[in-house]
Order: sequence, then structure tokens, then C-alpha cells
Amino acid sequence: MIRLALPSDAEAIVGIYNHYVANTTITFEELPVSVDDMAGRITDIQAAGLPWLVLEESGQLLGYAYASKWKTRSAYRYSVEISVYLQQGIQARGLGSRLYEALFDALVERDIHAAMGGIVLPNEASVRLHEKFGMKQVARFEQVGYKFGRWLDVGYWQKVF
Repeated sequence: MIRLALPSDAEAIVGIYNHYVANTTITFEELPVSVDDMAGRITDIQAAGLPWLVLEESGQLLGYAYASKWKTRSAYRYSVEISVYLQQGIQARGLGSRLYEALFDALVERDIHAAMGGIVLPNEASVRLHEKFGMKQVARFEQVGYKFGRWLDVGYWQKVF
């Protein structure tokens, strides 16, 4: 089941996200996120009229996807940045695709015109997921992040609805 996130989902979301913070370069955050901070992020995204979705199976939250403002200036109001995260160990089951399909539907309903997804490179699985939904690489920024003692590149993929 895919549904809108609630602030009460923050604990489960932090459980998923903080694994990536502590163990991967998929996110450039370096410190664990608290439950209160995550609840605030969910509230802020939804207060901006944007979707934050969660995927549940048998009452367990397995992943989430959301859209945030691309930039704060008003001319960017029809553009968003998207993200998707799955519980560690359950990738390659189509759950990321289910979340992105629902997220893209929610964006079209909200008259969003363009969605961008940033990917720390290399990350072939994430590239495949984004390209599966018609996203095209539009940029590559070299050595813009530093985590775990190394410089990292970020690519951006874009979809225009």
C-alpha cells in the first residue's frame, strides 16, 4: 500500500534513512537525523503542497519517496527535486518503481512541470530507476561532495511532464 506520509512515520523513515547516512554516499548528510527533525521535514514538504509518500507491506514501512522544492524563487514553483529510499536489503523488488510511479502521478496532479533527481555517481541501480521513468541526464558536477575521505560526483536527471 502506498499512502501519504504522516509525522508519526518519522521513526520508521529515520530507521531507513540513517542507514544511508552512516554507511553510504547516497546522501551527503553525515550526521544521523532525529525523529523530530524528520517529522518536521515531512510536515514542511506537505505544507508546501508537495507529496511525501510511504510504501507499507503488512504494516511495515519499507520505503518512501518525496518531492521538494527545486529552488525557492517563485519562477521555480513548477519544478521539484525527487528522492526515493528503500529499507536496506529489499532493493531490486520493484518497490522503488512503485513509489516513483505513484510520486510522478501525484506530481502531475499538482501541475508540476519538471522533476529533477540527483544521483551520487557511480550508482547504476539509481540511474536505471530514473531512466526507466523517462528521466534524462542533464548535468554532472565533478567532486562536489566529500564524504568518507573521498570526493564524489553528482549527476542530475530530469523529466518534463
